[in-house]
Amino acid sequence: MTDITIGIDISKALLDVATYPEDQYQQFSNNTKGHKELAKWLGSLNVKLIVFEATGSYHRGLERLLGEHGFPFSKINPRQARRFAEATGRLAKTDRVDALMLARFGELLQPPQRESKSQTLETLSELVVARRALVKDRTAAKNRQHNLEQPLLKRQASRRLKQIEADIAAIDEASRTLVDDDDDLNRRFNILISIPGVGEMTAITILVEMPELGSMDKRQTAALAGLAPITRQSGTWRGKRFIRGGRANLRQALYMPALVAIRFNKELGEKYQAMTKAGKPGKVAITAIMRKLVITANALLRDDRKWSKIRA
Repeated sequence: MTDITIGIDISKALLDVATYPEDQYQQFSNNTKGHKELAKWLGSLNVKLIVFEATGSYHRGLERLLGEHGFPFSKINPRQARRFAEATGRLAKTDRVDALMLARFGELLQPPQRESKSQTLETLSELVVARRALVKDRTAAKNRQHNLEQPLLKRQASRRLKQIEADIAAIDEASRTLVDDDDDLNRRFNILISIPGVGEMTAITILVEMPELGSMDKRQTAALAGLAPITRQSGTWRGKRFIRGGRANLRQALYMPALVAIRFNKELGEKYQAMTKAGKPGKVAITAIMRKLVITANALLRDDRKWSKIRA
């Protein structure tokens, strides 16, 4: 049988599925019944790789299905897919065209395969997203509260803030319970919080946003986090390096731990001071500390060791 690469365009209601090189096309419902029909159809093929875009909650059921049945898959950034479509001259955008494009993307570029998240990680991911939204709501509510003068509105704002704080606390408790009940996650969690500056919610965010940690080298780790400086040069011209792409939520989660690490971790504090004394902007130095943190986390998880058990 011919090795087949599959592209799946995902929407709330439907899964549009295309094959390469045959350019076959199928459509399935994006629900439990449709997933079972898709799995049966895929089982009749010699699947080399299945490619789909990250689409928030809409792709989770499909990802879980593929993982349960052992199908090789790669979840890619929608921006990558769109750039590929533009590079190949395919400007039309329909569900069928997108599915065919994703199949060709997988065949030509061979993106790395991903492992499906466990159910616990899926649940944690949902909780982390909800917590992030609540933190934004809290910031907005505090900003509004400063501008209020009417006693009634002030009382309402105060109640709203108390409710948000209670909701965040409930999510934190639920998240910690999930981690405690999963032996593997709890082991990884305890390694992460042993790193100076990394608190409990930061550790949980790292586990959710970068489950691959512990299985990569340091260059792959920095690149996946979007913390690897990109070189820009052409002929004799040399532009400033900057970071780009990667996982923005992970970088946001590492920012405050980096500031804490600069104060309380001797090695990282000295690194920051050396960079700023050499004329590096503060943001560049902080980014370097963030990169060091995620690389350190990857090394500790790989070696199954806590920070206190290695030399600083």
